[in-house]
Amino acid sequence: MKTEGKDSKLKLKLSLPPPPPQGVSFAEFLTPSGTFLDGDLRVNRDGIRIVSQSETEAAPLIRPSDQQLALADLETIKVLGKGNGGIVQLVQHKWTQQLFALKVMELKIEESARKLIARELRINLTSQCPNVVMFYESFYDNGKISIVLEYMDGGSLADLLNKVKKIAEAYLAAICKQVLQGLLYLHHEKHIIHRDLKPCNILINHEGEVKIADFGVSAIMASTSGHANTYVGTYHYMSPERISSEVSGGEHNYRSDIWSLGIVMLQCATGQFPYSPPDRSEDWASVYQLVAAIVKQPEPCAPSDQFSPEFCSFISSCLQKDPTKRWSARDLLVTETFIFLLLDIQMKYHQFCADQQTFLTFYFPFNIFNCNGRNIHS
Repeated sequence: MKTEGKDSKLKLKLSLPPPPPQGVSFAEFLTPSGTFLDGDLRVNRDGIRIVSQSETEAAPLIRPSDQQLALADLETIKVLGKGNGGIVQLVQHKWTQQLFALKVMELKIEESARKLIARELRINLTSQCPNVVMFYESFYDNGKISIVLEYMDGGSLADLLNKVKKIAEAYLAAICKQVLQGLLYLHHEKHIIHRDLKPCNILINHEGEVKIADFGVSAIMASTSGHANTYVGTYHYMSPERISSEVSGGEHNYRSDIWSLGIVMLQCATGQFPYSPPDRSEDWASVYQLVAAIVKQPEPCAPSDQFSPEFCSFISSCLQKDPTKRWSARDLLVTETFIFLLLDIQMKYHQFCADQQTFLTFYFPFNIFNCNGRNIHS
């Protein structure tokens, strides 16, 4: 009884928690991708971590291997380009502020279109090379395939040519070396023929890095010595053997990409496309005239009175109508002295533009959102 008396005099300090403020829901503490936030605490399906003050101010960048991207976390800034393959947008990750290029393609019913998309996804997923545009993630949503790619803030080689008209040999050597390193990887390690190498599929960033993009029409071969016979790509940069069955029986291999590279480099050096219409007009009257010129006219060459012997030799090694006489990416990297013209110069995009006496509307990396790039990844 005494014990009961003592207990009855205890004052219990129990109270119910206050009701939550009106209008507040649990969803406010979740990111769209499902990460629970509370101060420096982060919890999601990949685990838990504490974010330091410095990390809060500048979250660590997402890497391709992280698999932490969600479409809902990407905010569209602007459209970078449009093409037959779809639309490409500049997007920013909400939490890391990281920029990406988002390529969005309609998933069509036609089997040929679906095969092209599937091939591009397979190549992107398995390609890891410093001179190939980095692939981060891909999503299917509401009838569309979205591919998250590395954003190259200098735009494409086509954008650059539109601004500077011509590119000096020394800088072409730096660009060409990196493209060849990308082709060497694709050809000899992945057994892939790009088949659409052209200025708007060669991308640059403000660090002077050059990377190959867009594998929508690429071919995956069984081996380095394999051949393909489908007729896809851009006619202007297409090799003769891809156009006419009279050349190599209509089959082509990795060296068709080398022809395309030679045409691109010659165009960059001279400021004009190597083949001219018969009437000297700016555009070809028909694609048939263009392809006939590529097959029947002599190979283009670099004028020896305007360019170094090294550059002329390089162009000649690329632009051989007989693909068996055309050099491979490995041959060009090892043998051609033109590639070594710029060994002691670290090419920076802004430095290049200054050398070309060109005033651009963007300066890297401080004014990145004013980039006027077009056709990026398209």
